[in-house]
Amino acid sequence: MLILAIDTSAVASAALVSDDAMEGVVGNFSTEDTRSHAEVLAPGINRMLAEAGVTGSDIDAIVTGVGPGPFTGLRSGIATARTLAFVWQKPLYGMMSLDAVALEVAESTVAAPEFIVATDARRKEVYWARYTLEEGQLPQLVDGPHVGFAVDVPGVPAYGAGAGLYPDALQANPDFSFEQPDALYLGQFALARLAAGGELPDSTPLYLRESDAQVPGPRKRAL
Repeated sequence: MLILAIDTSAVASAALVSDDAMEGVVGNFSTEDTRSHAEVLAPGINRMLAEAGVTGSDIDAIVTGVGPGPFTGLRSGIATARTLAFVWQKPLYGMMSLDAVALEVAESTVAAPEFIVATDARRKEVYWARYTLEEGQLPQLVDGPHVGFAVDVPGVPAYGAGAGLYPDALQANPDFSFEQPDALYLGQFALARLAAGGELPDSTPLYLRESDAQVPGPRKRAL
């Protein structure tokens, strides 16, 4: 099975993962910029597909990160995934973006049996979710996602860029203090979940906040 995974909850990233490929990775790219998703995502996907020699007809499914994340960045990835799924007539699934960091933690040597994944929510807050981990198993979500102040997050080991921003409030692991959700791990998590007989949700975004943008009211006519 060949999956195109996309995530723009923090940085812009995309990956091609397959259960037939060496280590499951066919291609991937990611940026470090958290504010240029719309400009870099489509060209990056096109370049990745070309380098891998893959076309839309070769892809079996598309997986998009559904956040939590800021409105503008998150919409870029979800809209791109929905467009490609429509054009290529492929099934589209969603995955919580924090799951990508959770899987990366699980595959490391510093994973705790219970841990927090936290990313930057701006406004001096973090997006976070709590996971448990048993040997040989995928991370299990037990709480979240939430958005709030770092001091209110449960006191267990924390991983991700959100934890790195507030090391005094969170039990931040220094090896994972800059990690952002990456489509590569998101796609691998999706493949593993499907292989285990699990189901994937749809592409409904997890914004967790109301939009800052407001529809302007009717203008008052000058007297």
